[in-house]
Amino acid sequence: MELGKSVRLDAKAGKPLFDQLRTQLIDEIRAGRLAPGTRLPTVRELAGQLHLAVNTVARAYRELEGAGIVETRGRFGTFVARADPADAAMAAAARTYLDTARRLGLGKDDAIRYLDAAPTD
Repeated sequence: MELGKSVRLDAKAGKPLFDQLRTQLIDEIRAGRLAPGTRLPTVRELAGQLHLAVNTVARAYRELEGAGIVETRGRFGTFVARADPADAAMAAAARTYLDTARRLGLGKDDAIRYLDAAPTD
């Protein structure tokens, strides 16, 4: 698999390269370009494709694995997980938020107004 063709990293950006790679892989998965079960290149292969240090790619893979976005199957390789863990986590958070809004007597528009006003940093 040639991920190196779709991933674009900027060494001059204020964001570390491993984080840029991690974010772009998440984007590829969520867009459906990397389907669940897809085998990712080895750390060495992807590092070579992107002209990165092996440790940079390894860190991105570790963080993705820690979040449940990819899974390592021993010597068989690293694969896109069967489901995007953000779906379940965000659905649970949305249910909790909705339950709280309803208990407070808020309608959808009022509840969304609080979300829009929430700080993002």
